[in-house]
Amino acid sequence: WPGKVKAGSVSDQTVCLTDLMATCAQIVGAELPDDSAEDSFDLLPVLLGETDEPVREFTLHQTISLALAIRQGDWKYLDHKGSGGSNYSRDGEWGLKQYALPDKAPEASGQLYNLREDPGETNNLYFKKPFIREKLKAKLEELKQSGRSAPRRQ
Repeated sequence: WPGKVKAGSVSDQTVCLTDLMATCAQIVGAELPDDSAEDSFDLLPVLLGETDEPVREFTLHQTISLALAIRQGDWKYLDHKGSGGSNYSRDGEWGLKQYALPDKAPEASGQLYNLREDPGETNNLYFKKPFIREKLKAKLEELKQSGRSAPRRQ
C-alpha cells in the first residue's frame, strides 16, 4: 500500500480472516454497528507500523461442523472430539475420511495442542497440560456466552 505500508514489511501478529471486516471499515471510514463483525479486530495500526502490541489476545476458530476452538499464543483448545477437518465429514460422504489422523487420546472430551511444537495437531495434550486446558476452556465459555471476541464498539 504505497505511502501507507512499507513494502516487504512482516508482522508476527496472530490475525484471522474475520479481521478484514473491521480493518477495511477503518480504512474507508465506515462505522460498523456493534452487532456486526463480533469477532473482527482492526489491524490498521499494525499495518501502518503504529504498534507492535498484540491486536488480539485470543483467536476463535470454527470448524466445518460449526464447533468452536480458541487459540492463545502457541496453544489451541477445542472443546470437542475431532476437528471437523480431521474427519472431513461425519459420514465420510466426501471420500476423505481415509486421510484422517488417528485419535491419540480417545478418552479425552476435547483437544489441546501446542502449535509451535506440533503445527499438524497430532499430539493431544488435553490431559498433560490441565492448567492451560482449563484456562482456555474458561475463556472459550466466556466468549460463547458473550457472543463475541472483539470489544464492543459503542
